[in-house]
Amino acid sequence: MAVTDPIADYLTRIRNAQMAGHRMVEIPASNLKKRITEILYKQGYIFRYKFDETPNKQGVIKIALKYNQETKEPVIRLLKRISRPGLRKYVKASEMPRVINGLGIALVSTSKGVLTNKEARKANVGGEVLFYVH
Repeated sequence: MAVTDPIADYLTRIRNAQMAGHRMVEIPASNLKKRITEILYKQGYIFRYKFDETPNKQGVIKIALKYNQETKEPVIRLLKRISRPGLRKYVKASEMPRVINGLGIALVSTSKGVLTNKEARKANVGGEVLFYVH
């Protein structure tokens, strides 16, 4: 079955796995999802990840979710999809959103690839705001 919004599917799989208390989640791979996973890892929102690629198949991204050791709550508190297939949201570099006054990040699809809002502002490029994380 074809997914009409693969980014929303990606976010929903992570959200559902966290609500169920799972340590691992498997997501069908694509280049965009791989880049998003790398950014979430660099920003400290996920524990670790692995790209499983087999010949003649799509491949799978295995993500180990990160939880607070004392409270057992997930590190990712909110994943909010902003731009969606029915309503795209584009911003200029000067109008880049700030998530929770800089405590969260927004992922932006730019001409230089998928970047965080801070990296996009620094590189002076605008683009499509994909989602917020905090």
